[in-house]
Parts: sequence; C-alpha cells; structure tokens
Amino acid sequence: MTTRYTGWTDIPDEARGTILALGNFDGVHRGHAHLLRTLHAARPSATLGVLTFEPHPRELFRPDDAPFRLSLSDERQDALAALGVGRIFEIPFDRAFSLLTARRFVQEVLHEALGATHLACGADFAYGHRRGGDVATLAAHAEALGIGLTVVPALTDAGGPYSSTRIRRALLDGYPERAGEELGRPWAVRGVVRHGDKRGRLLGFPTANIQLGRHLEPARGVYAVTVRLPDGGLWPGVANIGRRPTVNDTLESRLEVNLFDFDGDLYGQVLSVSLHTLLRAEQKFDGLDALKAQITLDAKSARAYLKT
Repeated sequence: MTTRYTGWTDIPDEARGTILALGNFDGVHRGHAHLLRTLHAARPSATLGVLTFEPHPRELFRPDDAPFRLSLSDERQDALAALGVGRIFEIPFDRAFSLLTARRFVQEVLHEALGATHLACGADFAYGHRRGGDVATLAAHAEALGIGLTVVPALTDAGGPYSSTRIRRALLDGYPERAGEELGRPWAVRGVVRHGDKRGRLLGFPTANIQLGRHLEPARGVYAVTVRLPDGGLWPGVANIGRRPTVNDTLESRLEVNLFDFDGDLYGQVLSVSLHTLLRAEQKFDGLDALKAQITLDAKSARAYLKT
C-alpha cells in the first residue's frame, strides 16, 4: 500500500522517519529504479519513500514551454508503488516554495517536517532557491542534522545515463519501443475520456478521446496500444495521436483510441493508454472513404503486432 501526501506540513507521526529518494521522477524509469534499489539496500528495514514535486519545477519557471511530462501524479504513483515505495511526499512547487534556500529545505522540510533518517539522490541533484544546493552542500547539511546520505551514480548503458530527457527524445522521434525499454514498461498516457465529434463511430471505429494535456506529445501518427480500464482490465486497440488533418477541425492534438471488440460506455472514465509501436506517421487523405480504408488497415496491423 502506497500513501501519497500532497504537502509537507501536518505530516502524521506514523509517516515520519522515512528514508527518502529525492527527485522529480518524471516517467519513473530504470535509472530511478536503480536509485530506489540502492536506497533500500542502505536501510532495508525502513519504509521506502520518495520526495518529489508537483508541478514539475520546469512547469513553474518555463510556463510557455510545450508540454513535456512523461507521467502525471497518478501514473507516477502507480509506477513508484510497483517499485516498493510506501510513501510519496509530493511537494506543491509554487513560487513561495521555490524561494526556500538550500539550507532551509533540508532543515525545515526534510528534517523538521518529514523527519527523514536517510536520503538518496543522483550525483547531479540540485535543490533550493536558484538551485543553490548540490550534493556537497546536501551532505554537509544532512550530516549536521544526523541524516544519512547515499549519492547514487547514474545507471548507464551504451547510450549513456538513463534519463527522462532521453526517453522524451525517443517518443518524439517515434520510437515508443525504445522508450519502453528505458522505462521498464510501455509509456502510457492517462486521462479522462471526453466527448468528441463521434466521427469515428460514423466510420465504424468508435474511439475514446483523451486530451494529452500536460503530457508530452509523441510523434504524430497511429500506434498499436493496450488500454488499462478502471477495473484493471487490459484491452488491445489502435490509437491516433495528432490533429486529424483529413477532417482539419482542430489545432489541438488529441489521443483517440479504438478498443478492439469493446462494447461499453467509457465517457468520464479514466483510461491509461500504453503505446507499443508507431504503425505509420500522420497523413492527410483524400476524403473520408480513403481515411476509413486506411483505418481498417491500421487496425489490422495493430492486431497483428499485438497478436490479438
């Protein structure tokens, strides 16, 4: 059971004393798993915890950037829970919090509020106002307060260190397989099913429409996917991500997924859509008949890839 605390004040006594991995944990990839395993090995009898931030600091400081998140809170929590994390302290990252100095962050948040007993971070971890603290200052501040610290070297492969940046690039380039290898699971978009224009239903392929919102927009095109339903069930399907140039009715990219042989009402429900492979890039067709013919071929290709 994983408990998420959306703040750092009024933490109950039973949640204090946690060992904490520090970072943004966007995507929760194999490098993050390595950090958590190393922390657990340092204090195997303690409850494993994570301190992270919401929103991502970059969303506060660079609000005009295109959406870039690999995972939002719920998806991140599930991924951390699968790695044995028992407590998540999700700090609201606002302008006031960003003004905390490095020393105050360790003293007031980690020590006084959370009662952290041992910390772990990567060698490039920076914290505090204007990123004024690094691993050297963290080690000094933590030692003065009796808090242990493990600085964990990055997990690497032939391409270099595992990182959220590298995974974003794989998705933007149209390689969800590569992203999945680095995440340790397929990359997924989780969101609420919204009403669309029902055009997919008219074409014989009803779709569940999900806004990408703050998620990274991967390469536009058609993907073979699996969908996790609210009851935990998995369903194969085919999805389109893009602006639908054939009908040309929106400037906003959206995720539209057709669940194979599914009969049910999904409006208002939360789905998690995992991307497995890019079947083809986005393209414009000469009318709806041509589009329908291609969708039929796309569904056949997705079924073959997913072996359904």
